[in-house]
Amino acid sequence: MTTKNVHTFHIPVMGLAYTIDSPIRVAHYGISSVISITDDELIEKMRAFYSRKFSLPYQEITQKCHDYRAERIKHYLNLVDTIVKDKFERFKNELAESKTALENYISLLPNTSEFKNSLQKFIDEGLAIKENVKSYLAEHFVPGSIDVNIMTKVDKENYDKNEPLPVEFNDAHASLRGFAQSSLRSSVVLSAGMNPRLYSYFEQFPVFYPNADGQLQKKIILKVSDFRSAMIQGNFLAKKGLWVSEYRIESGLNCGGHAFATDGFLMGPILEEFKAKKEQLIQSAHELMVKALQAKNLPLPTKPFDLKITAQGGVGTAEEHEFLLQHYDMDAVGWGSPFLLVPEATSVDEATRTLLAKAQEKDFYLSDISPLGVLFNTVKGMSNDLWKQKRIDENKAGSACPKKFLALNKEYDPQGMCTASKKYQDIKSAELEAQKDQLSESEIQQKQAKIFEKSCLCVGLANASYLENEMEVKGQQQGVVICPGPNLAYFNRVVSLADMVKHIYGNANVLADNNRPHMFIKELKMYVDYLKNELDTFTDDFTPAQLKKWNAFKSNLLSGIVYYLDLFAQTDFFTQEKKRIQQQLGWYKAEVNRIEIPVLEQV
Repeated sequence: MTTKNVHTFHIPVMGLAYTIDSPIRVAHYGISSVISITDDELIEKMRAFYSRKFSLPYQEITQKCHDYRAERIKHYLNLVDTIVKDKFERFKNELAESKTALENYISLLPNTSEFKNSLQKFIDEGLAIKENVKSYLAEHFVPGSIDVNIMTKVDKENYDKNEPLPVEFNDAHASLRGFAQSSLRSSVVLSAGMNPRLYSYFEQFPVFYPNADGQLQKKIILKVSDFRSAMIQGNFLAKKGLWVSEYRIESGLNCGGHAFATDGFLMGPILEEFKAKKEQLIQSAHELMVKALQAKNLPLPTKPFDLKITAQGGVGTAEEHEFLLQHYDMDAVGWGSPFLLVPEATSVDEATRTLLAKAQEKDFYLSDISPLGVLFNTVKGMSNDLWKQKRIDENKAGSACPKKFLALNKEYDPQGMCTASKKYQDIKSAELEAQKDQLSESEIQQKQAKIFEKSCLCVGLANASYLENEMEVKGQQQGVVICPGPNLAYFNRVVSLADMVKHIYGNANVLADNNRPHMFIKELKMYVDYLKNELDTFTDDFTPAQLKKWNAFKSNLLSGIVYYLDLFAQTDFFTQEKKRIQQQLGWYKAEVNRIEIPVLEQV
């Protein structure tokens, strides 16, 4: 047996803060998780916090330091690496020394795991535990991966006074440099689509190329929502001699955070396509990569590198988890939002965790609060909503915008403005005021609500860590923004890490009730609602392109439903709910067929 991840799930990135220290909390158990490396200010505060907690030396990196953003990220990742390695060695010793600790850990492992069975044998056979377990663990057990996430579009240019800095000081570029220069041997997860300039910047760092032993010191993971996107991005990187080690397929709508809707392509058919064409992905990228490496006189791999395909978004039961692994040959499954209810795994303040535990189906919704202009999954009752409304009521709408990560709108300022900022909202409100004679009262209110809807994500998505760790929150009061997927509606209490892991593997149940829809049905409902909403709210004249898109969307939904009807008729999984699922599919098929797409009138 080779050394590999002992778990079949990972914890994806959540917000700026929610998984900022998850590896410190869970990596020694062999659980992989992902840190957002967008907010260098939060990262620096967390480095100070954990340096104190573990009595490690700390010297502040201020904004006066050259390349402070990359330096902060590098030093925090190095600190996390050091802490995780130390905790992991201690945990291995504990497992070798204590039969109870070993039994407890075995109970958290996947039931079919060879690693679990081997550890159980040591106990069953009553062997001289300590030395045998120690040497076995040394050979077969590794900590969970400390991966990092870069949202490719959050790549604002930066300035020294009014002088633009070179492109490598852009936000995402500096984040990448911090990771590349860190001591981690792990992966960077790229999300939110392709950024060719950032992808080209990878070429500056030898750690992403195969070394003389044919190994990759640091790896690339792409978060994608369909096969075509994976092929385009994978080949783009391969032409530079760079290998994508994993495609992390996420549901377009049934996920946490930003929701990048597909054109009606549903998750099941997407996963089926990846399963059918995995070899094509590997061969295509391998051939392009070898040519590029030859041209650069770099070591060539003797055979294609491993390629993992994983899935995430809306998974909520052990049966769904196992189904994805078995039916679609997934290498692992991402469990995100449910871990927001696990204090041992994620950084969430108590008030927000209580809000999430109490929230019901009707409280989770797709919003327009993101300044990126992309739909954003969130929940009603966030403290950020309260403070935002208070400022609106006092005629002080908008955020002070202290961090400016999303100051990407160049409508009024070449250096960029955030659409959630007071500066931007004041300008928009003044423009609206100038038009008030031409608009009805309801039109004015509608347009005003649209302006004020945007929330400051940079502060809101980071505040939970400050509150949880009792750190001072300076500046304007923003409260907390949290971005769970709608799947969290079916989990209604704070749970221990052990119980959540046992739930994933079918050895416990932490779900609130049995009325939770199947993950594929929930996503289908979201897509049907999405299309209806598009048609209801579209007020401009329809263009041929718009109509073509809606017709394709409807057609893709119907194809997806036919695929699911066939899938659920044949699979041995979901026997308890199969009948209900098939009835729901029949209902949604009729519902989609009833949706009328407008016809372009011939003039």
